[in-house]
Amino acid sequence: MAQAAASDSKEAIPADSPPELASPVVASVLYRRGQAAQDVPLEEIGRYKDGCDGLLWIGLKEPQPDVIRNIGQQLGWSRRAVDEIIEPHRRPKIIEYDALTQIVAITVEVAHLRPAFGETQLLLGTNFLVTVRRGATIGHAQLRHHLEGVPDFLARGSDYVASALLDLLVDHYLEATGRMETGVEGVEHQFLLRGFHPHDVRKLYRQRRDLLRIFNAIAPMAEICRRLARVEMKHVDADARPYFGEVGDRVMRVTELVNSLREALAFAFEAGLMIGQAQQTDITKKLASWAAILAVPTAVAGIYGMNFKYMPELDWTYGYPMVLAATFAACGILYWRFKKAKWL
Repeated sequence: MAQAAASDSKEAIPADSPPELASPVVASVLYRRGQAAQDVPLEEIGRYKDGCDGLLWIGLKEPQPDVIRNIGQQLGWSRRAVDEIIEPHRRPKIIEYDALTQIVAITVEVAHLRPAFGETQLLLGTNFLVTVRRGATIGHAQLRHHLEGVPDFLARGSDYVASALLDLLVDHYLEATGRMETGVEGVEHQFLLRGFHPHDVRKLYRQRRDLLRIFNAIAPMAEICRRLARVEMKHVDADARPYFGEVGDRVMRVTELVNSLREALAFAFEAGLMIGQAQQTDITKKLASWAAILAVPTAVAGIYGMNFKYMPELDWTYGYPMVLAATFAACGILYWRFKKAKWL
């Protein structure tokens, strides 16, 4: 049992083995009530297909098609089921066959505010559970350790363990969404404090697009969990259905959080746009105010610049000072009025 858990937690390649020779089998363990966990070689799993009173849990990571075909042949899977398991998936789905029920979930991991998507398949059958991970770096070692401490739960069957795996997947959704939320808060503060620039708008669009991709990957899981909780299926016990219902409720809360983050980005953009427009309006008011003030001396200078010979003010002794005083007075009155109106 300890060796199986250690192999799942490390998933490391020995130093003297090239990366391409790494085994896709993370763990292949038989759990029986009242007995220690037993490692089962992949070549012998067919012996435990029928008449086994325990649970055979096989964990695969990036398996080759030949490995899937080998397992399918020993466990009695149909060719159609094997082909569907080998085929990569981009959307969650659930398919029921005679020998197994296939649940496809999309994993989401966020690094540097960019999401990375993978795939986890749960293959439920009588006395066996096969997990297939592709593109997902987070394993099931922690959950395996936890369930090994609760042998009664493992003894209930693959459907109960599958519900725990889906619940763990929702935990990863919450973790990824929390990291995206940190980035959204940063964008909100940036837009509200200093407005935005063209590269900020491109960054915001990219984040909204990433959140939409996360939503499209997560949202169908709610319907799948509801189906597992309400529809009678061959490999899902009636007593296990409430567990899937709880997982579906958690998925719904995660999707609501993702939608709220997308709306927060939209509100941040609108707020930043309104702030930018308000700043432009203030600048326009100031420019208009100074243009009106400077129009007075410009008009006076234009009149006297026409150099007409007969202008009564040219013969006045105090004509020049009076014109300057009147010009400055008019400018001062305009400045006072604009200042009072908070245009300056």
